[in-house]
Amino acid sequence: MFKVLPYGDGALHVQFQETISEEGFEKVQNFFNHLSHLQDERILELIPTYHSVTVFYRPGSSYLEMLNLVEEVHHRSTEIEMDTSRPALLRKVEIPVCYGGEFGPDLKHVADYHKLTVEEVIARHTASEYLVYMIGFMPGFPYMGGLDPELATPRLISPRSLVPQGSVGIAGQQTGLYPLASPGGWQLIGRTPLSLFDANYNPPTMLRSGDRVRFMPISRKDYNELEGKRS
Repeated sequence: MFKVLPYGDGALHVQFQETISEEGFEKVQNFFNHLSHLQDERILELIPTYHSVTVFYRPGSSYLEMLNLVEEVHHRSTEIEMDTSRPALLRKVEIPVCYGGEFGPDLKHVADYHKLTVEEVIARHTASEYLVYMIGFMPGFPYMGGLDPELATPRLISPRSLVPQGSVGIAGQQTGLYPLASPGGWQLIGRTPLSLFDANYNPPTMLRSGDRVRFMPISRKDYNELEGKRS
């Protein structure tokens, strides 16, 4: 599947499939990196998602010329393998997490929901490798696939007015981290001491689309020692 649709008067929405899968995501990343490699001055911004890329272009550029560009790049990306085609997929990141207690107020609920012990939930959550499909909702918030199906849990019926920075949560079949304090409805099972977003860094976000993430359980003492560090 390859579909291009107008997105307002200054963007194109390039869709590769309707479902979420790693195979489809690799097509998105391949296209995204080929288009980025061009460094075409007409392109203002590229936003990759689970199964699409939105291409924002400069005023004065026509829809038809940009359509021709993305179709040409799509053809090239499917015919030619470039060394730069999938750089993000090679990056592996380990994130320490202190589970339960005040950091994971919903951990017991997740365990009860699946008829597991708290220890089993932690073991399953740290056993998986997660793929960052996209960054959204707020700067640096990763939407990650790869959650053990036995841990998939619906969002809270009533979202919290404030979720602390660094919180690790589950929502449906996804897991994610809150880089900044904000309202949110994910089931909170722990918290990382690492700084996931810092405007003084380049790039400011710790994670990016295509990263592979593993969580490591740590103690409260370890949390206090690592708090505020970038990695």
